[in-house]
Amino acid sequence: MIGQILVIALVLTACSLPPDGQKRMTPEYDPRTGKLRLLKYDSDGNGKVDTVSYMDGSRVVKIEIDKDEDGKVDRWEYYGPDQKLEKVGISRANDGKEDAWSYADAAGAVTRLEISTRRDGKVTRIEHFQETKLLSAEEDADGDGKIDKWETYDGERLSSVAFDTQHRGVPDRRLVYAPDGTARVEVDVKGDGHFVPARGAAAAPK
Repeated sequence: MIGQILVIALVLTACSLPPDGQKRMTPEYDPRTGKLRLLKYDSDGNGKVDTVSYMDGSRVVKIEIDKDEDGKVDRWEYYGPDQKLEKVGISRANDGKEDAWSYADAAGAVTRLEISTRRDGKVTRIEHFQETKLLSAEEDADGDGKIDKWETYDGERLSSVAFDTQHRGVPDRRLVYAPDGTARVEVDVKGDGHFVPARGAAAAPK
């Protein structure tokens, strides 16, 4: 919401802003080109800058928001050339370190969440949503840059989790969970998507 307000504010001329609004906004310009590069904003007028917009002239590139004003960014908004919000970054540990990014549909509902599980900026887990419900996820569990774990969900219940134990890029072993929490082990020896019950594998608790 704050990001949308800033985008609208940039369209206004300085003289059209109320005196209080002018005091809350502090622009910074590139000394070489004269283009606007930063717009600092005190949204509640308490003297603390809580929103910083990174600009390319009149175009918003990124907005950082410190909602609780603890000196750490809580939300990162990224905008495309069309000035539409592309993704939103968050800090799962609430420590100012960006480690997850959400993507939304036209209605604003989150459809995908990318996570840096090691908090190094590299996406290692992707979760897919429909109507706020988690449908599936894939993860690079060993950090080699390749997906090796796949999860599927049935409502709020984990229904299966598959693994690539052979490093072939496809799952070859999976656990299929029943509603009562028990699981059966299945294997795909050839890696062609055909899973069969693993020999000698008994049902195990979730």
